[in-house]
Amino acid sequence: MATAIQERKDRARAEHSQYVTMTVADRLLGLPILEVHDIVVPEKIARVPLAQPEVAGLINLRGKIVSAIDMRHVLRAPPAAADARRVGVTVSHKGETYTLLVDGVGEVVEIDPDTREPNPPTLDGRWKHLSNGVVRLEQGLLVLLNTDRVMDQDIRG
Repeated sequence: MATAIQERKDRARAEHSQYVTMTVADRLLGLPILEVHDIVVPEKIARVPLAQPEVAGLINLRGKIVSAIDMRHVLRAPPAAADARRVGVTVSHKGETYTLLVDGVGEVVEIDPDTREPNPPTLDGRWKHLSNGVVRLEQGLLVLLNTDRVMDQDIRG
């Protein structure tokens, strides 16, 4: 039964037509716009001792303390330069708020569900697991992230 529920959730996500685009290590990613609560540029990220490596730290989001997840680490991309300005894409998962640290945020794009393709066989296994498929855009291949799968990684320690 749980599998049927997850399949319905996956199908519903795949049918979303608007995605917020973002980049991580020069790769184009997308999240359904309905799952994005806010875009922020964190002023300060407070490190958390003994936190898992994916947890960049904590940020203050209008008085609420939010865990910042480093998407470069989640996606096994090289670390960002120490002085790189990162952007936070705020999402919710299981009643908690998180911000996903990415290199940049682009525009909102309208995606025709018929243009969505399955993950290419050459896509890294980690990316395949975190993706609901891909879409070819003028800017390149847009990898459609599944927020639940990203957040269900063992990173909320």
